[in-house]
Amino acid sequence: MSNQLRDRLDSVIERIERARKGFSHHHIVKIVAVTKYSDSSTVEALYNLGQRTFGENRVGDLEEKNAILINLPIEWHFIGTIQTNKINKLLSLKPSLIQSIDSVKTAEAISQRLQNGENISALLQINGGREIQKSGIEPELAEETYHEILEKFPNIKLKGVMTIGTHTDEVNKIAESFNLTRKIFEKVQSKGASICSMGMSGDFEIAISEGSNMVRLGSVLVK
Repeated sequence: MSNQLRDRLDSVIERIERARKGFSHHHIVKIVAVTKYSDSSTVEALYNLGQRTFGENRVGDLEEKNAILINLPIEWHFIGTIQTNKINKLLSLKPSLIQSIDSVKTAEAISQRLQNGENISALLQINGGREIQKSGIEPELAEETYHEILEKFPNIKLKGVMTIGTHTDEVNKIAESFNLTRKIFEKVQSKGASICSMGMSGDFEIAISEGSNMVRLGSVLVK
């Protein structure tokens, strides 16, 4: 398994390098390995190959893998839909980053559950493709919402934005959804935003070409 993972990781890094240089030779892209369909042994194998940041969609899976791999200094990201009844458990696991705050209401629920003196780093999820079935703030409201969360909930440290690319085979439409999100990212950089999380296994090269500096990769790494 380790050799297969190494080959896949090396291949992904090569593809990222090509896309990154196409955007800018000075651009840096961080990989978040998404392991929702993998067990803890796969996470450990990837860690031993040098991967340090991992993303989980479900709180229960994050809890289980974190408990097994507690001795590894993994940077865990939560990237799934946030359910109100799971917020306490999620916060108790102290993820390095919550990528999926999709509304002021969700931000308020998280803020209220943080203990005195605690804070959490997060991204604002934007519905860059304006797709009804997807979560996220409408692009037209994203900048205003970003500022509102910063002002109302100082214990939530917004670090940037996240989006899921438009679900289509039309590359130009996928690129448009990423480009729209990147423009919002650029507007909130003055507020300290440093992360533009865009791109998954099927479209990460398009995302990087549109300015993504963080990609969330699952099946392309672990098939």
